[in-house]
Amino acid sequence: QQKIFLAGHDWGAALLQPRRIAKLVVVNVPHPSVMRRYMMTHLRQVLRSWYIFFLQLPYVPEALFSAFNFRVGTSALLRSSRPGTFSPDDLIAYRAAWSQPGALTSMINWYRALFRCPTRFPDRTVHVPTRILWGERDAFLLSDMAHESLRYCTNAELFTFAEATHWLQHEEPARVSELLIDFFRK
Repeated sequence: QQKIFLAGHDWGAALLQPRRIAKLVVVNVPHPSVMRRYMMTHLRQVLRSWYIFFLQLPYVPEALFSAFNFRVGTSALLRSSRPGTFSPDDLIAYRAAWSQPGALTSMINWYRALFRCPTRFPDRTVHVPTRILWGERDAFLLSDMAHESLRYCTNAELFTFAEATHWLQHEEPARVSELLIDFFRK
């Protein structure tokens, strides 16, 4: 089976087929074991993740999220990012995507599955070369988790961005692209 280079942000970086990966870049997502431990031992992380619990409700999250032209979604993007990160055109594109039939439920079901179909991630060590990119002003994830995630990797490096948020790839696209290209070319 052909090996791939994988780069992912948040949930998109979750890894279920590690044998296919040659190199890995994760952007603002901790190792699953670190996230699980922090959710059980760090009240600050539980409070930052409050929305995961809210999203377990049936129907209500979809109704609230779509109300008033997706005000909750656009407001969340704007409040959790640096000013100017998301342009008016970006928000129009997000609203168009969210308004597709089934889109909101599909998005929310990722979070619902955490409780309804729990996957046991073993305390698995990541053996492929890994680069972690992390915006330190992430409103959803404690930055300490980036450093803790290094312990689960045999060959990893961490690049932090002091002024970036959870939306690092939107806020620092040139630097993120440079770090991806440099890493994948090595």
